[in-house]
Amino acid sequence: MNVGIVCYPTYGGSGVLATELGIALSKKGHKVHFISSSLPARLNTYYANIHFHEVRNLQYPLFEYTPYETALASKIVDVMTYEKLDVLHVHYAVPHASAAFMTKQILKTKGIHIPVITTLHGTDITLVGNDPSYAPVVEFSINMSDGVTAVSNSLKTDTLYRFNINKEIEVIYNFIDKTKFKREYNPELKKLFGEEDDIFLVHVSNFRPVKRIMDVIKTWEILNHENPKIKLLMIGDGPERQKAEDYCRDGKCGSIHFLGRRDGIGKLLSICDVFLMPSAKESFGLAALEAMACGVPVVSSDIGGIPEVNIQGKTGYVCGLGDVESMAKGVNAIIKDKATWEEFSQNCIAFADTFDINEVVPLYEQYYQRVINQSVKDLD
Repeated sequence: MNVGIVCYPTYGGSGVLATELGIALSKKGHKVHFISSSLPARLNTYYANIHFHEVRNLQYPLFEYTPYETALASKIVDVMTYEKLDVLHVHYAVPHASAAFMTKQILKTKGIHIPVITTLHGTDITLVGNDPSYAPVVEFSINMSDGVTAVSNSLKTDTLYRFNINKEIEVIYNFIDKTKFKREYNPELKKLFGEEDDIFLVHVSNFRPVKRIMDVIKTWEILNHENPKIKLLMIGDGPERQKAEDYCRDGKCGSIHFLGRRDGIGKLLSICDVFLMPSAKESFGLAALEAMACGVPVVSSDIGGIPEVNIQGKTGYVCGLGDVESMAKGVNAIIKDKATWEEFSQNCIAFADTFDINEVVPLYEQYYQRVINQSVKDLD
């Protein structure tokens, strides 16, 4: 197949999934065209069958806000016209699904048809798409897509509750590449941040407000007060990082390491003992799944699709939103007994195997073909 993929180029879950999916498809012989405002973060080397098309915005004094959606639609039209795509897969509804609809209308005037699949990732539905400024367009664009997928059952339920959707939504879970995320314990790496007998908590995110960064730090404070050997690695960057660092600059957070954005975080995850995810909104919890693949149990909020990934009492514990006391108790229940931690760690690895890229990517291939076939029938 000749597949177009539209995504955000950032470290967020939608961009990560889109990029890893495109890479996996290319390795299976499909031709993949990424269309985005800049090179996707995880597309950091060369791959056969992968092409990148940059969307360029016109800088013009009349535009207070440059019309990215228009530029994106124009770029998709260009790629479709000359590369003859079989299917266009857009990730994150805003503004990609609406740009795809505009693209379809333009291409119709040229006698060209392109089936569009929209994948919903979370905040495009529960936060941005739910805003009255965007909701009508989001609902319309989803309904005008030829196929719609969601990354969890929770997100599918949310979408059907918030919008009047007349399309069947296929749930295809997020996935991980087990060659990149596996337990590879490295004591020398651990020594860069502490001692061999230290206990490491870890959080990975884009540090947006919905990730509740201060809940991570408050959970660590409770635990560190009881046991100073408990350290915390904060991996990622975003708008809440400055607030968190300012809070720590009076010297009371000496055991917290802010590491910023990192590639190849599997090695860092592998030296850690518990992953913290106190998110206020999370359609799936890809970062938690990546940690689990590295044998790291998870203590999380019970929001959205997280309980579909973090299984209560088996791979970790889920707690009420903002309940840092319960999160600290969950961490203690895991780390205070070595046999318990090892049981949870093995459960994490086994459960993460069910989300392996080799299991999930064929589901996307089958769905692509189904949508393409149905699109051909509809034209007849």
